[in-house]
Amino acid sequence: MKKLRILLLLAISSSVILFGCGKKEETATQEAAQEEVSAEDIGLGTETEDAPVVEEEETKDGMVRSKLTNEWIDEALADERPIAVMYPVNKVALPQYGLDQIDVFYEILEEGKMSRQLAIMKDWKDLEQIGNIRSIRDYFVYCALEWDPIIVHFGGPALYVSDILLRADVENINGTGTADMGSDYGAYYRVKRSGVASEHTAYTNGEKLLAAIDKAGFSLTHRDEYYVADHFQFASESSPNTLEDAKGAKDATFIDLSNCYPVTKSTYTYNKDDGLYYKTIYGDPQCDAESGNQLAFANVITQNTYYEVRDPKDYLYFQIHDTTRDGYFFTQGKAIHITWEKPDNLGINSNYTPTRYFDDDGNEIVINTGKTAICIVEDGDEVIFE
Repeated sequence: MKKLRILLLLAISSSVILFGCGKKEETATQEAAQEEVSAEDIGLGTETEDAPVVEEEETKDGMVRSKLTNEWIDEALADERPIAVMYPVNKVALPQYGLDQIDVFYEILEEGKMSRQLAIMKDWKDLEQIGNIRSIRDYFVYCALEWDPIIVHFGGPALYVSDILLRADVENINGTGTADMGSDYGAYYRVKRSGVASEHTAYTNGEKLLAAIDKAGFSLTHRDEYYVADHFQFASESSPNTLEDAKGAKDATFIDLSNCYPVTKSTYTYNKDDGLYYKTIYGDPQCDAESGNQLAFANVITQNTYYEVRDPKDYLYFQIHDTTRDGYFFTQGKAIHITWEKPDNLGINSNYTPTRYFDDDGNEIVINTGKTAICIVEDGDEVIFE
């Protein structure tokens, strides 16, 4: 297995944080446009006896801790399923709507060394615009299923995604509305922009998604046979994990993923005032189109993954189920080396079991309250940080 090589960038200053994204773009005129598997013996659909989330001492009336971020959320959201939205990151596809509501964020390459992004969102019903939305790849589906979501996408390469999208347990809303990937259920509309190709004009919103979910007969609440509540281990908000005393911890106030995502050249810059890593794309802040807020994360994970090129069209395969790979965990301006595992020995339920991340002593990592970015990179690519 190839190992990630750490390079310290002495020439890069991390003192400048890219806050804000300037004036938001005006929205153009909108054009109207199961297989049953028992999981009693493997813990799916039930909370473990030693639940990993560290409970805070205080409580808030009508509020609970999110299983995705450990932040306080309305208790009415506790059992509701998130959506998993497929975002493109081509320059002409920017800016993106709905980013403010991201809880867990994935970035992975697709063909042509371009990356694509998957957003897991728990609180999405009030969003007035989401997108634009593009096609999905099968490895994104496998990442999404860990959260028992409703998948929101606009088609995909049928050869590689049809089998999984048409499974009885996978509930998705497909903008192309084709028989080999599922119906659109009336969820999408187009927003025309001058000089922008039609594939970059597909959007949805909370109202349309609710109507589509109702039409499809999908469950708005988690399905007991698939949902694993305790996905991450969280530190107490009052006692965050600083990694100060962690074995092998290194300073990491700037994370450069240009080697991993050579087109978008994604980076994360740490702001010690709020403890968050701020995301850039193409050298600029990556921001929500409506609010102008820059994407920022309490935790960043890089996940070194076996990959291969599948065919002459450059479609890729990423091995999301594995037990022998490594990566890094970044939080509070520090980084540690980690290993990760997601066994593939439970049939369909293997897709719903969480990926687990461990430090070099074999202990499951403890992340901090807030959003988490998971950057899945090709085995052997350099993750550069200082």
